[in-house]
Amino acid sequence: MSSDDSTLSTHSDATQAGEQAQNTTVRGGEGQPGPALHDAEKGGGGDSADEADNSREATDAGEKAGEPERDQDGVAIEDGVPIVRLTGPDDPLSPLNRPKWQRWLIVIVVTSGSFCVTCCSSMIAFTYPGVEDDFHVGQEVATLGLSLFVLGMGLFPLLVGPLSEWYGRSPVYFVGWALFVAFNFMVAFSNNIVCLLIGRFLGGAAGSAFLSVAGGTVADVFRPNEVGAPMGMYTAGPFLGPVVGPIISGFINENLDWRWTWWILIIWAGLEFILLLVVVPETYLPAVLKKKAVQLRKEGRTDVRAPIEVDTRSISRVILTSCSRPFQILATEPMALALCTWTALLLGILYMFFSAFGIVYRAYGFSTQIVGLTYIPLGLGILVGSLCHPIWAGFYRRKTEQLGRRPPPEEHLRKGLYGVVICPLALFWFAFTTYTDVHWIVSLLATAPFGVGLLWSFQAVFVYLVDAYRPVAASAMAANSAMRSSFAAAFPLFTTQMFNTLGTQYALMLTAFLCLAMVPFPFLFFKMGHKFRRASRFANTE
Repeated sequence: MSSDDSTLSTHSDATQAGEQAQNTTVRGGEGQPGPALHDAEKGGGGDSADEADNSREATDAGEKAGEPERDQDGVAIEDGVPIVRLTGPDDPLSPLNRPKWQRWLIVIVVTSGSFCVTCCSSMIAFTYPGVEDDFHVGQEVATLGLSLFVLGMGLFPLLVGPLSEWYGRSPVYFVGWALFVAFNFMVAFSNNIVCLLIGRFLGGAAGSAFLSVAGGTVADVFRPNEVGAPMGMYTAGPFLGPVVGPIISGFINENLDWRWTWWILIIWAGLEFILLLVVVPETYLPAVLKKKAVQLRKEGRTDVRAPIEVDTRSISRVILTSCSRPFQILATEPMALALCTWTALLLGILYMFFSAFGIVYRAYGFSTQIVGLTYIPLGLGILVGSLCHPIWAGFYRRKTEQLGRRPPPEEHLRKGLYGVVICPLALFWFAFTTYTDVHWIVSLLATAPFGVGLLWSFQAVFVYLVDAYRPVAASAMAANSAMRSSFAAAFPLFTTQMFNTLGTQYALMLTAFLCLAMVPFPFLFFKMGHKFRRASRFANTE
């Protein structure tokens, strides 16, 4: 995600659970949660929707065939191999059975970590003058610090994401976060522009390791029927982070040297690292069961194995698939390409704002820290959009009751129909009110509805891709992440030149017209998406 790959790279767990958990059982139907033991053994959200669907199918098959009996250690003979499982639905080893206060504390720490990483992506926006003066470079080169960080965040989850299937979430967290802190040291103490840019790219890559599994952690510790509120809280972090980053950075760079931006961030990230070590245990159930199997072997049961230990897949093959399939989807699926282009354009515009707001509001005589405060209405819009989740959940619930079954995936695009209209309208409003003879508050107010439309558009596309491309949902989300990060990395590089050449109003109008060009697609797929899915080689055809 780019920085929103929290949401992403947070990926399919976060989006699907957040949208449907309040309305559906683990099988997708309205009513009470599924079997308690299945909930306890679902391994959280998994690392991908692919994994979640496979586990669901396996569970259904297991229920039909009859599950093998387990002994007092939770060991059952499966295909002739003693496999370690939970002893029952109340097994304290299950992350779902931890005290509720502890599970919420885990969510708070994971959310604050995601917020820290995504803040880091945009905090560089107000360091450009200091970087230019110290290293004698132009603004375009200084802006690469933002673009490379976002690029690292968007592309590295393709490599890092599958690792937690083998090693669990904790190693990915701790190694990724330690590297994130180390590369920010590299930025803070850089003595040339090359060192700074390399540190930013590698810092984004390290931060993406955290973001790639954070959403799965939230889904690990809450059952499907209760994950809506914690997932809603988590998803707000990666969206608000890029907006709050310039607010913090504006005050720092108005009063201190630009390097203090990174020293303060390092202190913050160090505190987050301590919280991760103390508060967040391993929550990925297959990794928990692997530790249990190791302990049982030490106690003399040398033949037992954890499910993850009998997995015959090659990690290199999984990583290769993780890297190649997203681009196959973009190349062969017009519907996925159009939806990914829509969200990529929106994220590109959001990152364009980190340069554009300085151009727009310095014309009013605003200081650096006051320009930073101009991002507040945008952040409030994003927050309001996230608080509207119960409204959309109500639409989904009523549709489920009306049909008597889970609605088709296209129902998830409903909020996108509003988002895709709101965004260009807000941008036109913004463009026509940035003249200095119009009070600055008028243009600032336009950014609030843009934040609402942005969030609704992202949520609609994320959940639709997960549901419509259910057999390969993680790959569909990775395709979206890669395209978004590419746009978010590219847009800041030409923002200043575009505004200087076209003028502020025409530059903003151009972005509005680009968003306007996206309006037909969600309406088309809302009505005709089922036909596109039938003709697809990857999509769910139900």
